[in-house]
Amino acid sequence: MKTIRLTMTQAIVRYMSSQFIETDEGIQPIFAGVFAIFGHGNVAGIGQALTEIQDELPTYRGHSEQGMVHSAIAYAKANNRKRMMACTSSIGPGATNMLTAAALAHVNRLPVLLLPGDYFASRTPDPVLQQLEDFSDPTVSVNDCFRPVSRYFDRIMRPEQIINSLPVAMQTLLDPENCGPVTLSLPQDVQAEAFDYPEDFFKKRVHNIRKIKVDNEELVRVTEILKNSKKPLIIAGGGVHYANACDTLKKFSEKYKIPVAETSAGKGAVSWNHPGYVGAIGVTGSNAANNLARQADVVLAIGTRLNDFISGSRALFSDKKLVQLNVARFDAIKHNAFSLWGDARLGMNELDEQLSNWKASEEWFLESEKEASSWNDYYDQITSINGSSDVEKNLPTDAQVLGEVKRNGNASDIVVCAAGSLPGELHKLWRTEQTGGYHSEYGFSCMGYEIAGGLGVKMAQPEREVIVLVGDGSYLMLNSELATSVMLGQKIIAIVLDNRGFSCINRLQNATGNRSFNNLLKDCKSIEDGHPEINFAMHAKSLGANSEHVENITELASALERARLSTKSYVISIVTDSHKISPEGGCWWEVAVPEVSSNEKSDEVLSAYRKSKTNQPY
Repeated sequence: MKTIRLTMTQAIVRYMSSQFIETDEGIQPIFAGVFAIFGHGNVAGIGQALTEIQDELPTYRGHSEQGMVHSAIAYAKANNRKRMMACTSSIGPGATNMLTAAALAHVNRLPVLLLPGDYFASRTPDPVLQQLEDFSDPTVSVNDCFRPVSRYFDRIMRPEQIINSLPVAMQTLLDPENCGPVTLSLPQDVQAEAFDYPEDFFKKRVHNIRKIKVDNEELVRVTEILKNSKKPLIIAGGGVHYANACDTLKKFSEKYKIPVAETSAGKGAVSWNHPGYVGAIGVTGSNAANNLARQADVVLAIGTRLNDFISGSRALFSDKKLVQLNVARFDAIKHNAFSLWGDARLGMNELDEQLSNWKASEEWFLESEKEASSWNDYYDQITSINGSSDVEKNLPTDAQVLGEVKRNGNASDIVVCAAGSLPGELHKLWRTEQTGGYHSEYGFSCMGYEIAGGLGVKMAQPEREVIVLVGDGSYLMLNSELATSVMLGQKIIAIVLDNRGFSCINRLQNATGNRSFNNLLKDCKSIEDGHPEINFAMHAKSLGANSEHVENITELASALERARLSTKSYVISIVTDSHKISPEGGCWWEVAVPEVSSNEKSDEVLSAYRKSKTNQPY
């Protein structure tokens, strides 16, 4: 057996560079690169290894550990989980800074390889700089925090250990059912240790994403349920995208006359002007989708975990027969559903063969068209500035900003959002024409994902314009990867909607019977002169981006034209109304209401809460 002597980290990066995947664009490297912030515990080991392999595995420097992992996650999502990146950090704070992003990847079932530095395996120099000491267990490090937020975790205590660990890591990253973050914790002394590795370990390997076929008995049962339905409704989730099943879904909906609603992750699986499309469903859903969900007799959920925002905390369609077509068994059985465990595209193709000449009722499809038409009329009304004589005097709403961005845009644009008010408005109101045109992180709803995520999307889709919509709160939480985008020449357009605080949570605070407190800046403890007036355009300019502030929608239109002509990242800030959101759409969402409160509205809110809970099945 031929061997090659390498350090453990040299072996890791060589192995990574030899992993490939077959995509529609041909055979490509699985790992597009490594985001790195070097420090104590990774600069001498994996840092040295990465310098030797830049042609095959480029290294990108992030500006915050959380931000760089967000970018890596967004890259993987924009590639439908077929291509991805790795991230490496120092021990201690560098590693813990990646934890939030690891949890985000876990919740959203997205692959990323995390390579944090760790203490010395030998423990001879303990305690080293940045080492956490557990008084009862010397094997504990902060990297153990990655265990609950990783699909696979291993601490590499010997250099030869990676011969077994790396294939398992790859299997996890490419597993459609158990996909998610992988953490390999790398003790700093082991990173530098050498071993005679088998040369065969580094041979080029081309992977394929395995496809799970549905069980025949489950297929027969679900077919019978659909054939006996008159008013079925499809809910399309992110799994439709990951299975490359968007075209399959369009044809399936058309053939069987089944209207399609969409989750936040599923948005864009069907174009907004496709026959049968009824828009977003759930708490941030359209009237069209939610009305049909209430009337449906069967709900076919495809590739979604049906979180509380989609199901209205299990109250929106609790009395319907529910079928879950999902690649993950864990998700397929949720909500006491009839399970159809398997790949979304294969599952729909199998159903297609079984359903034969069946179709949903013509009246039902006509009803869906009527609901969709009514919602489209509402969209035109809420996003328009026409007819508002005082539009230049009043602060614009989020909906009006979205409307102008859309009117100014192209079908190929990709919009990115994550937390706060904007995901709700975008889920309801954004019109997506092309697959991949909507990129939302709403599983973890992580503030600060937006700009870093926009960078990752742009790296994955450089030929498309990436437009990041971000609130002032999220921008202030994490904006450092704006500088990274400038440094890498990866242009994004970021629009900061400044409503002077956490307005989304302020509205929720009020809706649950509480007074405004500690959310909007004016309601926070501050000095006598009040809260700071933050100039986001100037801040963005200091990070190297082009930027400007606009006062109204008319100015926004002109600014967007300049932004599109810019060769580097462009930030536009605009002050928006902190109270006004689109009033139509949505459904109940369970947020616990205090049973004892000094607020005069508390009894009324508590009574409404208890009444709404009666619609839950249990």
